Amino acid sequence: MGLLRVMMPPKLQLLALLAFAVAMFFLENQIQKLEESRGKLERAIARHEVREIEQRHTQDGLRERDSSASSLSDSEDDVVIIYNRVPKTASTSFTNIAYDLCGKNHYHVLHINTTKNNPVMSIQDQVRFVKNVTEWREMKPAFYHGHVSFLDFTKFGVKRKPIYINVIRDPIERLVSYYYFLRFGDDYRPGLRRRKQGDKKTFDECVSAGGSDCAPEKLWLQIPFFCGHYSECWNVGSQWALEQAKYNLVNEYMLVGVTEELEDFVMMLEAALPRFFRGATELYKTGKKSHLRKTSEKKPPTKESIAKLQQSAIWKMENEFYEFALEQFQFVRAHAVREKDGELYLLAQNFFYEKIYPKN
Repeated sequence: MGLLRVMMPPKLQLLALLAFAVAMFFLENQIQKLEESRGKLERAIARHEVREIEQRHTQDGLRERDSSASSLSDSEDDVVIIYNRVPKTASTSFTNIAYDLCGKNHYHVLHINTTKNNPVMSIQDQVRFVKNVTEWREMKPAFYHGHVSFLDFTKFGVKRKPIYINVIRDPIERLVSYYYFLRFGDDYRPGLRRRKQGDKKTFDECVSAGGSDCAPEKLWLQIPFFCGHYSECWNVGSQWALEQAKYNLVNEYMLVGVTEELEDFVMMLEAALPRFFRGATELYKTGKKSHLRKTSEKKPPTKESIAKLQQSAIWKMENEFYEFALEQFQFVRAHAVREKDGELYLLAQNFFYEKIYPKN
């Protein structure tokens, strides 16, 4: 450049400088325009990306709402009820209501038939049973029933536990009914030969003679059925078993009724679980199977026999559990049912929502 300044005249040098300046200005202007164009393009791309994200969120939200609506519907079809029925507590009468309603209310009823009516399952059968109940989708919704002691599903890592229900009975009345059932059967299957058939000894005679079939140890049944699959549950007279049975009744069972007030139990189940028990109350009142199973040849025990059994610590514990269950049932019923003109009716919904924020 210095050589050009020496060789070129001053006017030409000025013109060269002006031309260079104009060229630089033009280049800078073009560069600025390119930067502006790039900025516009980047902003356009960003807006497009935002719109795409918003559309994805909207579509995801719609899918989630559809999925949640579907899951709400599916959740009703995923319900499993387990009725681990105690023998001689009107369990057959109640179970037949479930059988009569399953077709109309669209659920499955499955009888848990254990070998020799053993209420305790092996550990491998416990795993199989839990797997069946939780994963057997073709059988859901389901109502399982059988003479099986309570099984804690949480020990097996399942996310959704079944709903437990049950019915218990005055312990002496239950034992008397079972005593005669073993000898004379009932009107459900009158031709079936029972284990003690031919033994004509009455319950009172058995108590008087100190027989094994009417011994206080035979009262120990409702506590272990609610206590479960722990060894201590089946140790006759265990205080731990009594407390565990109480705990399970309150914390693991949705509702436990009593034989003496079975209609109220049916009515409350219909109100709480209409998916299964819609129509159960009317069926119980009018159906032929409401009081289906009656033990034959049953004679009420004398006051002397009752007093003798009531002297035992085992009766006191079983009776304490029965009274505990009865008090809990009556407490639930008092908050669900009213009586008017001799008729029971369910209370209407007694809660509502208010002060819902944010307001749209």
